[in-house]
Amino acid sequence: MLNIPIKNANSTQKTKEALIDYSFGWQKQHLKSFAAAYRSSPYYEFFEDEFNTIFEDKPKFLLDYTLQCQEMVLEFLGLELNATKTVEYHKIYDSELDLRYLANAKLKQDFKFTEYTQGFSDKHGFISNLSILDLLFMEGTNALTYLESQQIEF
Repeated sequence: MLNIPIKNANSTQKTKEALIDYSFGWQKQHLKSFAAAYRSSPYYEFFEDEFNTIFEDKPKFLLDYTLQCQEMVLEFLGLELNATKTVEYHKIYDSELDLRYLANAKLKQDFKFTEYTQGFSDKHGFISNLSILDLLFMEGTNALTYLESQQIEF
């Protein structure tokens, strides 16, 4: 697991106020970990230069970094998403499709994905729900087609 350190985190802190702590050199560690795991994958070099830029920028807030990462992944997938930040939190969401629970890291999400070739599947077998980056580095431009083919129910 790769974690991004937060300055003075507490239980009452709003997500948008979480400050990233850059004093640990975590960006180099993350970049080396990704390179070690994926350098030999079929599409790592295809995405490498743009992917590396995510570790060069130093946004102040974790939310901004997360949105930057999301934007990069959407670009890799060739998707456009017209999204805006909300101004305030509403406990009750008016939409039919409320997917906020997907952002809760404490809830185990067990989606059943069709197997694709993974870098260490010979040692560990197929690991479902691994990472969108794993899918991109292994399937490249076919990643979106793969995702669209999955029958995911919310």
